[in-house]
Amino acid sequence: MHLPLELLVGRLPLVLHAMEVIGVLSFAVSGVVDARKQRLDVVGTFVVAFATAFGGGTVRDVLLDRRPFYWVDHEGYVLLIFVMSFGASFVFRVVSRAVSDRTMIVADAIGLGLFSVTGASLALVAQMTPTVAVMMGIISAVFGGVVRDVLCNEVPMILRDRSPYATCSFVGCWVYVGLTWMQAQQEVALLAGAVIIVAMRLVSVQYGWKLPS
Repeated sequence: MHLPLELLVGRLPLVLHAMEVIGVLSFAVSGVVDARKQRLDVVGTFVVAFATAFGGGTVRDVLLDRRPFYWVDHEGYVLLIFVMSFGASFVFRVVSRAVSDRTMIVADAIGLGLFSVTGASLALVAQMTPTVAVMMGIISAVFGGVVRDVLCNEVPMILRDRSPYATCSFVGCWVYVGLTWMQAQQEVALLAGAVIIVAMRLVSVQYGWKLPS
């Protein structure tokens, strides 16, 4: 199966950069929320937020042999996450626990959607097969959350929560790959894949959907 890679290379950098920025910040927010729920100090909050935001992307870059790593090339986002970690203590004093829980769910869903399709698209640009591209998208999206949960001394959500998570990423990545195969505009393919993932995740949480045990 040969995908029209020439359609990807020219227009992806700007689109991917924007989506990666939003994905990084979304995952960072979910990391900050989880760390503060565990009553970690500022240093602990920063470590968890940093690992959540950049863990999946770093693994992706290692597997695709991309250098420098995203966070090395954009150190401003590291500083922004540091500032977020310092401000989290004040924010959590003025918002309720329910609000912070919803914030984490929404932020995590957005990060899941954006990192899934950007990981898959970068794999296609690296001339990986569609199946490998989909798996790369899933790894990019879920690894940061796994590290976050381990650092917070929790069983990773992908293992303890039977509601669709990696499944959402899997479906959305294949939608992206399929649209690319049909030569859809890259903006449309990326947005469609990401929206499907975010929507599936939020709806599954809202209605308590569970995968069969």
